[in-house]
Amino acid sequence: MNRTRPPAPPLTLLYTPADRPDRVAKALAGDADVVLVDLEDAVAPAHKGRARTEAVRLLSRVNRPVQVRLNHPDTPWHTGDVAALAELPAHVGVRVPKVETPDQVRTLAALLPGRELHLLIESALGVERAFDLAGAAPAVASIALGEADLRSDLRVSDDTGLTWARGRVVVAARAAGLPPPTMSAHPHVRDPEGLAASCAVGRDLGFCGRTAIHPAQLPVIREAFLPTQGEVDRAREVVQKVTEAELAGVGAIALADGTFLDRAMLDQARAVLTLVATD
Repeated sequence: MNRTRPPAPPLTLLYTPADRPDRVAKALAGDADVVLVDLEDAVAPAHKGRARTEAVRLLSRVNRPVQVRLNHPDTPWHTGDVAALAELPAHVGVRVPKVETPDQVRTLAALLPGRELHLLIESALGVERAFDLAGAAPAVASIALGEADLRSDLRVSDDTGLTWARGRVVVAARAAGLPPPTMSAHPHVRDPEGLAASCAVGRDLGFCGRTAIHPAQLPVIREAFLPTQGEVDRAREVVQKVTEAELAGVGAIALADGTFLDRAMLDQARAVLTLVATD
């Protein structure tokens, strides 16, 4: 059995403000799987025009994974942001904040044809409509939560109040055939232990990867979401056993420890192996 393994999903996504070209350039040359160039929350209103100009200048010839976070359609900067993105290479993705309606998604997809949309769900209404948003247009490549705004909207003070919303967006992504969502950024940049613990919770819920607001967070995130050697070994055993059984025409398949395999276990094993380099 010779299957082409899908590309590994990004584990680390680093936000950088577009009005700080020095930081953007450093991020583009750095280790993050995806660089998120921000025109929205990280940029003061007085700097929006300059941020847009710098983003176009820096990203016009970019050849690595990058997304630009736009301002919301209700703001005076959105139209200019869309026009600027239209000038950039088609592989530059769009990070869309505060999405609540499928029409909003379809409108942006029509304005920026051929460009991937990465939706941020940041309100109770957006959470309720997560599946409809995920399937609103073929251009939708991922959905994720924006937890700072969502906390405010839900009036919750800690992660416990976000558990249901997190599960909801994981299920919606899977049901829509999208990759697992990435986690929202951990706001405390000098708390690697807290970041690692939070990543572990998110991984158990079905998230894969996380946004960061400081380069020091990247290695912690990567380690948290990479499979352990034990998980890799077991995944390889699962795939090997299925391959051998198919070649032998055997239906029932069991691992050495007596665990019987089913389709879900095989799919999970392949997902694990997309995250590591294998022979």
